[in-house]
Amino acid sequence: MKIKSAEFIISAVSKAQYPEGNLPEIALAGRSNVGKSSFINKLLNRRNLARTSSKPGKTQTLNYYFINESFYFVDVPGYGYAKTSKTERAAWGKMIESYLMGRPQLQCVISLVDLRHPPSKDDVLMYNFLKHYEIPVIVVATKADKIPRGKWQKHLKVVKETLDVDPRDPVVLFSSETGLGKEEAWQEIQKFLHDESEEETNEDSINEE
Repeated sequence: MKIKSAEFIISAVSKAQYPEGNLPEIALAGRSNVGKSSFINKLLNRRNLARTSSKPGKTQTLNYYFINESFYFVDVPGYGYAKTSKTERAAWGKMIESYLMGRPQLQCVISLVDLRHPPSKDDVLMYNFLKHYEIPVIVVATKADKIPRGKWQKHLKVVKETLDVDPRDPVVLFSSETGLGKEEAWQEIQKFLHDESEEETNEDSINEE
């Protein structure tokens, strides 16, 4: 996909703050420090649009990024950070659940897991939650550059078996350092986006008739 524009819009904590309109939204979910910000920056060809941090649990809001004036990336709070208080985790959990279950503009969720380690219990819970509520999922296994290429398939197998991935759900091997999986990720994402060029083509055909 050609990125013509990309900008941070708002950090939302409630429905009242979500952007208005019916443009499609692609949410990104994953454990704290799994690499969501780096994933966003790599896909959008921006170095610091989504702020990365060595401190897990930094994202505490739904961060909206407006892409090509036609859709949004929504970075949801990272889960599973042990030093976060139970009260904060409960509040974030309710906010995420409310968004995932009650946002009609949501087209799919990109579930990011760290390829270096077996998916955590929280990763499994998130995947099962999405499947239970029939929310489309794209699984992205990050930090592939941290593992020797010869071991990629072994680690991917662990990811798929631990999550019990539905064969219909795509699993993308990704590295924000090398760009591995960038094109494949976009190919999967575009399946959930409204194709304006296709609409224009159809309209031209109708007008000609």
